[in-house]
Parts: sequence; structure tokens; C-alpha cells
Amino acid sequence: MRIAHFSDLHYGAATLEEADRCFGAAVDRAIAENVEVAILSGDATDHGLDLHEPATLKLLAQVRRLADHCPVLMLQGTFSHEPPGTLSVFRLLGARHPVHVADRIEQVALTREGQWQASGSWRFEDVPAGARLLVSCVPTINKAVVAATVGAADAPQAVGEHLALLLAGFAPTNRRAQAQSIPTVAVSHGTVFGSLSEHGVPMAGFDHEFSTGVLFSAETQAVMLGHIHRHQSWEQDGPAGRQCIAYAGSIGRFHFGEEGEKGFLLWEVGADAGACMLVPTPARRTIDIVFEGRPDLETLREAIASHGVEGAHVRVRWTVADEDRHAVDRTAICRLLAGAAQAKLEGRIVPIMRTRAPGISQLGSLADKVRRWAELTGVEPTCVLGCLKALSEEGPTEIVERLLQSIGTRALVKEYASTCARVFV
Repeated sequence: MRIAHFSDLHYGAATLEEADRCFGAAVDRAIAENVEVAILSGDATDHGLDLHEPATLKLLAQVRRLADHCPVLMLQGTFSHEPPGTLSVFRLLGARHPVHVADRIEQVALTREGQWQASGSWRFEDVPAGARLLVSCVPTINKAVVAATVGAADAPQAVGEHLALLLAGFAPTNRRAQAQSIPTVAVSHGTVFGSLSEHGVPMAGFDHEFSTGVLFSAETQAVMLGHIHRHQSWEQDGPAGRQCIAYAGSIGRFHFGEEGEKGFLLWEVGADAGACMLVPTPARRTIDIVFEGRPDLETLREAIASHGVEGAHVRVRWTVADEDRHAVDRTAICRLLAGAAQAKLEGRIVPIMRTRAPGISQLGSLADKVRRWAELTGVEPTCVLGCLKALSEEGPTEIVERLLQSIGTRALVKEYASTCARVFV
């Protein structure tokens, strides 16, 4: 069975242009490839949307266009992006083919008539008659509920343990489907331990939901994942045949610094093997130009010439000391980036650090305070104390005369001392 796997569309007010351009192109390609099923593995929206918003209307239109071609399954994603209930409206689209919203743990079968049949509980005991495809659905897990039950400290481990039991529990039904030559798929939204983020950071914390071993234990030929915005995959040959786990990645490039191609996955899933390939979308091009100090305009010109910023989204970053913050010519940088679709300037200011002297306010004299300060900062106090004594005991004329006498120019002393005295006064 040929399946189109989309993920992390992130339709919202700020992301609408990128999301709709990329998803629209992906839907066009999926229809041209004559896919039999479309699966969206979470985060179709970037945040809670009102029904009258342009992002809502455009997303509904694209899903309706997809559902006019083939059956569609939509999985509940991260609650901050898709508040519970957000996807319910998609059940009412009334397209040629049904849209199933998987917002609970369940198994869903696609029948020969092209209808979705959901399990009454968390799984089917037997494969439904007339099934063409069996999908095991694990939407985003509410960790707050788990934490309220077992305690915050034990919640990450408890989530992992229960998901391992759950996925292994799907295996018997999937084995029965495989024996009947029915393709099987698992779809979920979460983080695989050891996966890479879109910025190239390994996801190695203790609160990640899955390991590849746990996902393979469901014994499906394909595991379609959402949440991480970078396409990546894992494969193994085992008793269940050729199994493949893959993130589709985000449909577009929504942040600076994201690595890798953006697109959707075109899957070929059989009863004994699953394989996918990434189909790129026209995601925007982003360029990062970084300076360790003050931006050098000549270096910036060279970077612009080598990268070609016409139509690209460019971010220029720099780090300067607090006293140099006003020396950066933002206007000149913007002029050089006039051909870019977007120019984002980010300056990091390193604040001046002043050493505090604990207890200095409790000392009785100014001289004692100077000695305390010198002790903490590693400064020799003799010269400073000498200057302090001169300021407290002598006037401006006497100080200037004494300093100039040390030069040995007696004739100059009187004239210079008189001038300095007038200045001081």
C-alpha cells in the first residue's frame, strides 16, 4: 500500500505562508503519486486556532483536498500546539473519503470499502473482517496525568515503561494481520531516545518516550512518527520482516538554523516490509552569518556574495561588549541585505562585570575601604592610597606643583601650576 506521511504542519498566524505553500505542494505531489492513504502524525496547528482565522480555513481546505483523493488519518499532537479538541472539526469535512481523528490510544482498520473502523478499547482482539490496513495509534501522552498519579520524579520512567508494555501489546494483533497479508503501521507523536533535533542536537534525556527497540516491539512494518522536525529513520530485519521507523520532519522550515531537507514521506508498506523516501517541499532557504565580535561589513559582503541571499531569510548574529553596543551599524547591514526576503539582526551584549566587595560598607574609613577593594581585585594599594592622601591634604595647586617638580622643569612649574589652578577652580 502506498501511504503519504505528513507531520508537523504548524499552521498558525506567523507560520501560515510557509506552512501552506509547503503543505499545498505536498498534497499536490501525493495526489499525483496516487497514494491510497494519508496519515498526519501530529501538530497540524502551531497553537490553538479560532475557526474564523485564515490559518484554520487554509488548513481545512488542504485536508479537504487530500480527503477528496483518499482516506485521511490525523493524530493528536503536542497539547501546546494542538489543544485537545482542535482536530474534532476535521471529522465534519464531508469529503469523498473519511477523515479519522485519533485522539486516544487505539487501533484503526481501513476496510475494503475505504472506511475507518476504530477499536472499541485500546486494540482489536481479532483483525476486523475486510481490513486492508491496520494502524496502531499512540497520540501524545499527557505526562501531567502520569505525574499526578505516580509523582513528578517517577513520571518519565513510568511513561516509558507503560509505552513499552502498550506497544508490545499491539504485537499479537499485528502478527495476525501479517498472517492475513495485511500491512500494519504504527503512528505516534513523541521523541525517540538518540534521535537528532532539527538543529543537530542529540535527544538524550531521561524523559523521552521511546527507544527504537520499544517501537520495533509493536511488530509493525512501518512506524510513522511526528514531533521532531528533522527527517531520520531506523531499520531492522526481524521476525516481523523488514521494519522501518521514520520521522517525516516538519513540512517547512519554520526556524533559523534547521538542518536537512524538508518534506513528507512516501511509504510503500506491505505485510512483510516497509520502506519510505523523503519527497522535498519548497521550504524557505535560511542563512546564518555569525560574528564573534562586531560585524565587519567587508566580511559580510563576502558572505553575501558566496551564499547568494536573494530571496533567502538571513539572520546576522554578533557578540559585543556593552560599551561597543552602539558601534554596530544596523542600517548598513540592512542595506547590504536588501535583496533578502527577511533580514533578522540579533546582537548579544556582554555586560560589564563589576566585582563586589562584601563587607566594604561596614569599614570606618575610606582608606580601609580602598585596602579591602585592592585585596579583592588583586591591585597594589600603595599608589592608590598615596593619591587618596594627596587629595585629602593638598589643594589642586600644590598637587600640580609637586607633580611637575618631579619632571625637573622649574620654569614651567609656576606657569603650568597657575593655569591648572584656574582650571581646577
